[in-house]
Amino acid sequence: MELNLNHVDYLQVGVTSQKTMKLLPTVGRKATQKVAVADHDGVVTCFGMKKGEAVPVFKSLPGQKISRLELGGALGTPQEKIFVSSGSEVRGYTKKGKQFLTFEANLTESINAMHVSGADLFVCASYIYNHYCDCKDQDYYLSGDKINDVLCLPVETVGRIVPILACQDRVLRVLQGSDLQYDVEVPGPPTVLELLNRDGGKGGEEVLYGTADGKLGLVRITKSGPITSWELDNEKKKGGVLCIDTFDITGDGVKDILVGRDDGTVEVYGLDGSNEPTLRFENVLSESVTSIQGGCVGKEMYDEVLTTTYTGWVSGLTTEPQQMVAGPGDEIKMSRETQGKVATLRAELEQLQLKVLQGREKYQQSSHSSTAVSAVPVFSINDKFTLCQDDASYSLTLEVQTAIDNLLLQSDVPIDLLDVDKNSAVVSFSECDSESNGNFLLATYRCQANTTRLELKVRSIEGQYGTLQAYVTPRLQPKTCQVRQYQIKPLSLHQRTHSIDQERPVNTLRLTGQFSFAEIHSWVVFCLPEVPEKTPAGDSITFYFQNTFLGTQLEATYCKGEGNFKSDNISTISILKDVLSKEATKRKINLNISYEVNEDSVSHTLRMIHPKLEYQLILAKKVQLIDALKELQVHEGNADFLIPEYRSILDESAQLLEEYKKQPAHLERLYGMITDLFIDKFKFKGQNVKTKVSQLLAILNNYELESLMEFFSEA
Repeated sequence: MELNLNHVDYLQVGVTSQKTMKLLPTVGRKATQKVAVADHDGVVTCFGMKKGEAVPVFKSLPGQKISRLELGGALGTPQEKIFVSSGSEVRGYTKKGKQFLTFEANLTESINAMHVSGADLFVCASYIYNHYCDCKDQDYYLSGDKINDVLCLPVETVGRIVPILACQDRVLRVLQGSDLQYDVEVPGPPTVLELLNRDGGKGGEEVLYGTADGKLGLVRITKSGPITSWELDNEKKKGGVLCIDTFDITGDGVKDILVGRDDGTVEVYGLDGSNEPTLRFENVLSESVTSIQGGCVGKEMYDEVLTTTYTGWVSGLTTEPQQMVAGPGDEIKMSRETQGKVATLRAELEQLQLKVLQGREKYQQSSHSSTAVSAVPVFSINDKFTLCQDDASYSLTLEVQTAIDNLLLQSDVPIDLLDVDKNSAVVSFSECDSESNGNFLLATYRCQANTTRLELKVRSIEGQYGTLQAYVTPRLQPKTCQVRQYQIKPLSLHQRTHSIDQERPVNTLRLTGQFSFAEIHSWVVFCLPEVPEKTPAGDSITFYFQNTFLGTQLEATYCKGEGNFKSDNISTISILKDVLSKEATKRKINLNISYEVNEDSVSHTLRMIHPKLEYQLILAKKVQLIDALKELQVHEGNADFLIPEYRSILDESAQLLEEYKKQPAHLERLYGMITDLFIDKFKFKGQNVKTKVSQLLAILNNYELESLMEFFSEA
C-alpha cells in the first residue's frame, strides 16, 4: 500500500535531547491529542492545535537541561501524567501543568535514561541503574558499560518487574531485582528501547531496539532467555537510530514501526504476514530526529507521525491532503485558511525584521562607548565520532543549533579524508609541515547558507595515534568558535565483538609488573576504542576485538599485576608492546615483557590481506585502461569489436572511477600493512630488515601471493 504523508511544522522549542516528546492520550476517539515536549532550557511545553495554530496548554519555568520525558499514571488508567528528568532530579506535572512531584535521586551524575510504570520509577546515570517504588529505594545495579536506555516489561501483562538496560557494549542486560538475569547480544551498540505496540505485544515480552550503527531488531524477553524475532541490517548506511514508536499509520489494523535516525531520516515500516518489517515510507529532515510519536495532532480524523528535531522543531508528517486546489487554467489557489496563515506569517516576519534592525542599531551604538562589553554568543553542538564497521573509517557528525559558517579540521596524526555523498560543503586543504608544527592535516569546510549538520569521514592508520580537532564557527555575530577534540587511538580500527575464532594461529604478549588493575585498564582504554573508561568490577576482565579493515582479532585478558594479549596479527601485538611499555615508563613502572610468535600467523594474515589487495590491483588496472578504451571507442565509432571484459569496463567506467576516487591511498595503505608485518615479524627475532623493504615493494609491484609468502619465509 502506497503511503502519502505531507510535512507540516507546528512549533519550535529549544534544543532537545533524545526521547523528550510524547503525545498525551485523548479523551474521545476523534479528538486531537496534546503534545508535551521538553528542551535544554529546562522548559516543559504542552500544546494543542486549534484551526492550524499551536495553542499552549502550559509552559514550565526554565531550569536545568531536561534529558528525558516520559508519561505515567496509575496502572490501568490513561497514562497522562508528565515526568521529566533534569540533572539528578525527577519532576512530575499533571496534564494541566500543576507540578505534583519533585524527587531528588541523589545520584552523583545526571540522569540520562528514565522509565515510569505505575508507582515504579527506573532511572539510569552512565553506569548506574536505580529502581524506586513510591520514591523509596528498591534495587541498584552497576553495569559493565554505559547505559543508553532503560525499559520495563508491562507489569500488568507479565506479572513481575523485568527491567531491561541497553548498554554501549552491544548488550541488553535483563535484570531481576538487583541482579543480572541474562545478557542479550545485539549487532551494534543499542541506543533506544521500545515495547512493541506500546504494550509488548501478545505476551508483553516483545521489545524493539535500535542501534548506533543504524540496525533495528525485535527480541522476546522470556523467563528462560531471549528469542530473536528479526534483525534488520543497515544496508543503505543510514544514520543511527535515536527513537522508535509503534502506531497504525497505514490504517490496515496492524501497528507500523516508526523510526527516527540521527541523519534526519524518518521511516515507517509495515509488518507483513510473516511479521517481517518492510519499508513503507521514508522522509529526510535536515537535522537529527530526537523523538517520534504516532497519533492525531493537527486535525481530527487525520493520523500523523509527529517528530522533534535536535534544534527543537516539532513537526508532523500527516495523512491530511495538502490544501492546494488546482483551479481553471491549472492556477494553484490557496484555501482561505492557508491564505490567512500566510498573511499572519508575513506580518510576523516583518515584525521580526524590524526587531533585528533595532537590536543591531542598539548594538552598534553601545559598541562605540568605552564601557561596552562584547558578549560571546553561546551555542550548543551535538557531535558524534564513531567507527563504521563496513569501510573501517571514522564518521564525524557535527550538528549545531544555528547555521554553520565554516569548519576547520586539524590533526597531529596522518589521516585520510574520505568523500561523503551527503556533504555539500566545499573543502580546501592547507600545506602542512609535520616536522616544525606537528600538523599532518589542515582542512577547511565552507558550508552553504543553511547547513546546520555536517558529516565527514576519516580513516586512520593503526600504530599512529594522537588528536583530531574540529574548530566549528557558526554564522553568529560577533564571530565565535568552539573546539571539539577526538582521540585517534593506537589500535583505532579495532571494534568490540562478542566472541572470536579460537582456531586461528595466535601471537601472545604477556606483561607482568607492579601495576594495579585500574592502571592496566587505563592503558587498554588509551590503546583501544569502545572500552568503558570505568574500571570493571571484579578481579579480572576479558575483551574481544576485531580489526574492521582486515578482520584479524585480538583477545585482551588482564588483572592486577598481569596482562595477556593474543592476536593473529603480529603487527597488533607489536603496536601494543610499544605503546604499553611507553605508558608504563611514563609512570615509572617496571614491566616484564615476554612474547610468543607463531610463524603460521604471518601467512594467515597475508591470506586475509590477499583478497583486498587483489581487488584494489584489479580496480587500479581497470581505471588505467578507461581512457585508452574510450579513445578507441571514439576512433572506431563503437565498442562492438572489443572483447566482453573491456566492454564491461567501458560500461562500468563511471562506477569504477567513483569507487577509485572514494578509496584514496587504499593500495598504499595495504602496502604499508604488509611492510609493517614484514618488519614486525623480524623485529621480534631481533633482526632489522629495513634494508630489504625495497625488495618487498618490488615484489608487491608484480604481486603474487605465493611469491610474497616465499619472500617472507626466506628473508
